[in-house]
Amino acid sequence: MAEEPSVEQFKGKPRLPKFAIPKRYDLFLKPDLSACKFAGAVQIAIDVVAATKILVLNAAELAIKDDSVWFKNPSSSKEIRPSEIVPVEEDEILVFKFDEVLPLGQAVLGIGFEGTLNDKMKGFYRSTYVHNGEKKNMAVTQFEPADARRCFPCWDEPAHKATFKITLEVPSDLVALSNMPVIEEKVDGPVKTISFQESPIMSTYLVAVVVGLFDYLEDFTTDGIKVRVYSQVGKSNQGKFALDVAVKTLDLYKKYFAVPYSLPKLDMVAIPDFAAGAMENYGLVTYRETALLYDARHSAAANKQRVAIVVAHELAHQWFGNLVTMEWWTHLWLNEGFATWVSYLAADSLFPEWKIWTQFLDETTMGLRLDSLAESHPIEVDINHASEIDEIFDAISYKKGASVIRMLQSYLGAECFQRSLASYIKKFACSNAKTEDLWAVLENESGEPVKMLMDSWTKQKGYPVVSVNVKDGKLEFEQSQFLSSGSSGDGQWIIPVTLCCGSHTAQKKFLLKTKYDKLDMEELVDSSGDATSLLAKGNQGKVGCLWIKFNVDQTGFYRVKYDDELAARLKYAIEANQLSATDRFGILDDSFSLCMACKQTLSSLFSLMAAYREEYEYTVVSHIITISYKIVSMAYDATPELLDDIKKFLINLLQFLAEKLGWDPKDGENHLDAMLRGELLTALAEFGHDLTLNEAARRFHAFLDDRNTLLLPPDIRKAAYVAIMQTVNSSNKSGYEYLLKVYREADLSQEKVRVLSALASCPDPAVVRDALNFFLSSEVRNQDVVYGLGGISREGRDTAWIWLKENWDHISKTWGSGFLLTRFISSIVSPFSSSEKAEEVEEFFASRAKPSISRTLKQSLERVRINANWVQSIRNDRSLGDMVKELAYRKH
Repeated sequence: MAEEPSVEQFKGKPRLPKFAIPKRYDLFLKPDLSACKFAGAVQIAIDVVAATKILVLNAAELAIKDDSVWFKNPSSSKEIRPSEIVPVEEDEILVFKFDEVLPLGQAVLGIGFEGTLNDKMKGFYRSTYVHNGEKKNMAVTQFEPADARRCFPCWDEPAHKATFKITLEVPSDLVALSNMPVIEEKVDGPVKTISFQESPIMSTYLVAVVVGLFDYLEDFTTDGIKVRVYSQVGKSNQGKFALDVAVKTLDLYKKYFAVPYSLPKLDMVAIPDFAAGAMENYGLVTYRETALLYDARHSAAANKQRVAIVVAHELAHQWFGNLVTMEWWTHLWLNEGFATWVSYLAADSLFPEWKIWTQFLDETTMGLRLDSLAESHPIEVDINHASEIDEIFDAISYKKGASVIRMLQSYLGAECFQRSLASYIKKFACSNAKTEDLWAVLENESGEPVKMLMDSWTKQKGYPVVSVNVKDGKLEFEQSQFLSSGSSGDGQWIIPVTLCCGSHTAQKKFLLKTKYDKLDMEELVDSSGDATSLLAKGNQGKVGCLWIKFNVDQTGFYRVKYDDELAARLKYAIEANQLSATDRFGILDDSFSLCMACKQTLSSLFSLMAAYREEYEYTVVSHIITISYKIVSMAYDATPELLDDIKKFLINLLQFLAEKLGWDPKDGENHLDAMLRGELLTALAEFGHDLTLNEAARRFHAFLDDRNTLLLPPDIRKAAYVAIMQTVNSSNKSGYEYLLKVYREADLSQEKVRVLSALASCPDPAVVRDALNFFLSSEVRNQDVVYGLGGISREGRDTAWIWLKENWDHISKTWGSGFLLTRFISSIVSPFSSSEKAEEVEEFFASRAKPSISRTLKQSLERVRINANWVQSIRNDRSLGDMVKELAYRKH
């Protein structure tokens, strides 16, 4: 006789057993906003596909009423009730045991349940807002990746797609939204019952409900799709920009994917408490206020760009993710990498003046940074338990994912790529797909060996550095895995190499499939060129001198290390303005990364940076600033005696452009100048430039007197706030108090975030501690603390670490169930640069580690050790002192 199944066999498994498949959910929810509870009932139409006495589905933090669970087969009127209901909390599953074998075929499973509207920003949760001076609750859902189970029992896996028929019972005066339009509304005094149309087939993580008080704006696409932006009462005008972007983007994607948007409406809602940036729920996209609302008077150009990119990203998901869904979280990158890449495509189409593909290099760089750690992970990552999913919503899935897509598009050509994507969407619409499915379609359309090429990029972690030398009339190159630690990994890739020689018109492409290869120089130089000039030594000074640039426009996800001769020629080409902005960016970023990995000296990096004295392109200057912050942080530990001169050199480097841009916006200036002005002035303030600090103080005090003064427009406010904090200390905290006043009086989330990001930048550790304690106060929303952590001064690092240890229990409890907790660790631990500190951190977390933070902890510790190696390398750089002195006092 067959053995009776036991609950034990379902524990600790990554996936649910496939005894039954859900087809349709009839879901009723009744949130109680004052008691922060909800009641609900669900009837799930299922298909029983295997003989079983057990049903296993997901549920977490729900109370199931024993007498409310029933199973019914349509062919008989008999209700079967489970003899035992076993919740397994650690695996978030619910096991129903029946005394008889359930009949195969169609059936309905009914379950009644109750839950709490939690304050964790996941599942069915509460967010707070103020209306007419009174604090109120709204109810919101956030189900990705695996939190629908916190709202109703379900098969909470992306492959278990079903249709959803949702009914809500809510207070009559509130707005209630779900994925689909309302079909019926019955008001009964203080409450109303709202029924929504049945949804198309979709995954549980895309189901959404929002209940609260809102205003909205609406518009229509050319197809007549109704698009609305919902915001807090009185803020609807701030939704206008996002609404306009959304309407145009839906039309754009319909054309690009050759498939129309598949729902009858699209709502976008600004939620005051929201953990991620936004969430692509089908037909009801939810956002942080900072990612959806734009106030022409008080938002900066950078805020405007973020809104456009985030809206375009979430709407891309309506096709890539919602219509075609990844089969399992291993393929998360298919959703996120594609939505990231496509959002740039849309933004470039709507705002060509933003030069958004040049800015895309920031995404690539973030992917390269994380992926140069030994503790990185492949794009396709094995997920063995729901608790591991949160940590892969990272720069590998999003930014490396988007970058390898761009590399592939560049290799196959834009037209072929678009055609293939349209075929892929048509083929897998309303179902699930794996990475291999996409490669198969692309291979079929292009005739290229896409799977073979791309497997090396998605199935192994890391990426290559290609070392290039000129020898005996040949270009020799060798690939090896690049690691920021300086050690060598054993990965090998099929690399789509591009190079140009002396001009962007003379380009060559090939696949580097082996570890070594070489090219005859004659092949590179077109008939008008002269290969001998490339081979002759010591002629960097010649105007006609040829240079070779690998990875043209940085479309490849790899680094390049040039021999000294080729590097000198490229430096000359930068000074002579012969390279594109993307190539200038790439040369700088590769050199910086090689320096960090101790493969080049800081002196050689400084020498290269000096070639960018007259750089004007936003993305390149912005990157110089990012690199400068890191160098100052390292010099603080490595060579404190050179710190002032290093800052002086960096100030000299940035001052030329800062003076050109000035403090005040010019008539008709472009979006990028506005963004750059703020970043330049913030950097000059942090590096202690007296003129900047004084002017910032003057303008800040004018702003305190009049919030609408033209002296402090939104683009330079953060710079002024950082400048004010540079002069604050324990005995004179007035600047800090003024900033808190600005924070408390600000209504716009973006303004609050600007203040938070500056508060801990003070050089006085005691003030940093005050700021950190303020971040934990009830005045700061849990979602926003991370902005403050990102701005901690170098002098405040140890204070922040002590503070983290003292408050860890509280922090872990408050943020412990979501990815925001990882930001506390990475922000506070990563900047350290000694092995002793790494050991101290390791020791502290030895008894406190849990699966949801283990990857972040390992990565942060690895960064500390990389910093420690780099500090040692900088100390050993004999020519650094003279080089810095010369650069610091060099006249233009």
